[in-house]
Amino acid sequence: MPGQNLTRVEAEARAAIVTTHSYNVVLDLTTSETTFHSITTINFSATEGAETFVDLIAESVEAITLNGAPVDTAAFADSRIQLTGLAAENELVVDATCVYSNTGEGLHRFVDPADGEVYLYSQFEVADSRRMFAVFEQPDLKATFAFTVTAPAHWEVLSNQHGVKSEPDGDTATWEFPATEVISCYITALVAGPYYGEHSELTSTDGRVIPLGVYCRKSLAQYLDAENVIRITTAGFDFYEKAFEQPYPYAKYDQIFVPEYNAGAMENAGCVTFTESYVFRGKVPEARRERLVVTILHELAHMWFGDLVTMKWWNDLWLNESFAEFMSTLATAEATEWTDAWTTFNSLEKSWAYNQDQLPSTHPIVAEINDLEDVEVNFDGITYAKGASVLRQLVAWVGQEEFLRGVAKYIRTHRWGNTVLNDLLVELEATSGRELATWSAKWLETAGVATLRPVVEESDGAVTRFAIAQEVAKGYETLRPHRVGVGAFRFQDGALVRTESLELDVDGELTEVPEWNGLARPDLILVNDRDLTYAKIRMDERSLETAKAHVGDIHDSLARSLVLSAAWDMTRDGEWSATAYADLVLGCIGGIADSTVTMVLLRQLSTVVNHYSDPAGRAALAERVADGLFALAESAAAGSDSQFQLLKAAVATAATPAQFDTVAAIRSGQKKLDGLEIDTDLAWDLMAALASAGRVAPSEIDAALAADTTANGQQAAARVRAALPGADDKRAVWDSVVERGGLPNAIQLATLQGFDQVQDRGVLVEFVEPYFNVLERIWDERTAEMAEQIVVWLFPLKLAGIEPVVERAEKWLAENASAPAALRRLVSEQLDTAKRAVRAQKVDAA
Repeated sequence: MPGQNLTRVEAEARAAIVTTHSYNVVLDLTTSETTFHSITTINFSATEGAETFVDLIAESVEAITLNGAPVDTAAFADSRIQLTGLAAENELVVDATCVYSNTGEGLHRFVDPADGEVYLYSQFEVADSRRMFAVFEQPDLKATFAFTVTAPAHWEVLSNQHGVKSEPDGDTATWEFPATEVISCYITALVAGPYYGEHSELTSTDGRVIPLGVYCRKSLAQYLDAENVIRITTAGFDFYEKAFEQPYPYAKYDQIFVPEYNAGAMENAGCVTFTESYVFRGKVPEARRERLVVTILHELAHMWFGDLVTMKWWNDLWLNESFAEFMSTLATAEATEWTDAWTTFNSLEKSWAYNQDQLPSTHPIVAEINDLEDVEVNFDGITYAKGASVLRQLVAWVGQEEFLRGVAKYIRTHRWGNTVLNDLLVELEATSGRELATWSAKWLETAGVATLRPVVEESDGAVTRFAIAQEVAKGYETLRPHRVGVGAFRFQDGALVRTESLELDVDGELTEVPEWNGLARPDLILVNDRDLTYAKIRMDERSLETAKAHVGDIHDSLARSLVLSAAWDMTRDGEWSATAYADLVLGCIGGIADSTVTMVLLRQLSTVVNHYSDPAGRAALAERVADGLFALAESAAAGSDSQFQLLKAAVATAATPAQFDTVAAIRSGQKKLDGLEIDTDLAWDLMAALASAGRVAPSEIDAALAADTTANGQQAAARVRAALPGADDKRAVWDSVVERGGLPNAIQLATLQGFDQVQDRGVLVEFVEPYFNVLERIWDERTAEMAEQIVVWLFPLKLAGIEPVVERAEKWLAENASAPAALRRLVSEQLDTAKRAVRAQKVDAA
């Protein structure tokens, strides 16, 4: 990635010189299978006589013209075009040959194996619009963008605006897209190919009719549930237009599901792209369906917050993403049938945030972003999930009505512009009457997560003292103010039901709560009831014993999720053994109806078996867990979400010959579970498990791929091949990913996932030293997305506690102090994860 960075200092200096007005981009997508023609005309003002640069990543530049005069193409070097002698008003024309990617960055090109059709889509965040056209690549240099695109005549071509298609000229046609509103370059978009689309419309609050489009590859058309997408979108429009007191700002709203996508979705103005894994061709956990709803509403929230009003620089990326994450959960809970969305948020998003916030790379929510490489690794649990959690705490502190009124005023004041955090705080202070500078300093400008513990004293069955203690980890000295709920739960008709509750402010090391003095002792006391604040929680001894035995009996789904989250935190922090946590999950998961909670518990169960369990007892624990999961799957309701998730987890955990016999019998149809269909995707999962045990021949993989000639089939086959257990099999995977490279992003990821799916961990030992030896080369040679996949997935985490992985990672960090900061961050995060695993293994052994 040399020569493709941009520092904040450079961006500020350029913004002081340049004011952008308009871009006219002419693209010819018919020139070759690897490259396309790009001509960009930029009109901009500048400080007269100054010099600056334009960003471009291209194979070659054929011509450059500035204000009618040719510029030597040698000005294009190191992904920049140097410009000198600027006038007050300028017109720059850049004629270039750009390159299609297969990494999900820039203009991605995909050939559908089902029918040979070509599909393109753009992905420009953080700084990849420069892979498609010449551009001042930073969010605060907004402009209008007009696109003219020549493409095969049978294609659909989509962008931020409505396009007008010319009469075909032979096999090609040209689409003219008028200039957009003033937007940042990273939310421009181009999607092209024979996409299948369904259409609807809605009426905005200002009376405009907004066309809606939902698209996917035509080979997936039979699986596209456009009706559901449009239904959720319509609900979101209604919710946000009222909440933000502002009509939808763009002319149309298209949502396109695209292949080989690195992210969940991207908020291109009026032309949102989603991963096509949200087009469900078989049974999926209900958690995935709920996640689609949240993702639709997340991207829709960005149309106002992020697109209409945009951060000045990437240090406020958190606000962009955290706000959309918070608002999408709020909208999901209040405007759709997924009314338990805050339970999902606690289980999934906050667990991500807590994990991230305890890594050595943790950072304040308002992170210091010095350059683009900082941004690339900052799409993390702090930026999304912790930020959204803290916004939820802010809403609890100032009031939801006051919060939304402040946001609406912020959007009205700064529409079409760029902002910094203080611009929002000013409006929230005005509507809430709260002073927020102190709140911001403690919550947004410091890192780390606090732990809240109840202090309970009792006598003769009554509470004589109740208080809440706040602790922070060593090195994190800030004690934050918290608006929290406290719930008292008692057994009623076999269920644990909330019978009393309080909402109060907690501040400092200890907050006394005299309101509960004399209260009959509850069976369970839950701090942070209703999950208003961002903090880990613990339980007093009696409440913990109640939770261990009866967590499944807690009537309220969010309260139950909070208790389970506390148990997981205790396990990660070494206060509880991996075996104890496994027993807790096996004892309650069969009765949990929340799909996302089930999904997260099963992921955590996999972690305790694979990483946190004592290596000496791991095989026995894995066998017991897999047997338990198989038994739970068989006893689950026929065709239920629980049955499906439990079976998939059992298959992934299988470790003994008898268990693999069961997997093989399910795959062959000899063993059936009532109501469970072995569809194509589940069949691949079963094959991957069997492959890891050496029970699949390469010819079987070939036959399965021949029967599933789709992109999903290609990725699944790559995963299964990589899961084959032989040393030569693993060396072939290593060679394809590390030495040869060139795999498309989705195939590389599937291959890495299969490589990690092993029964005999010893087969991975030979790759430890090569991994550390190639890190800097991989980082230098690959794009950001592809390099990060390799660095994270090939880290030898499964050998932690067995081989000296921790020591080797520490040695690499010590010897490579000058390595790129983003690479060092990823390695340090993996090292910390390995250290935590080793500590947990020692607790489990004890």
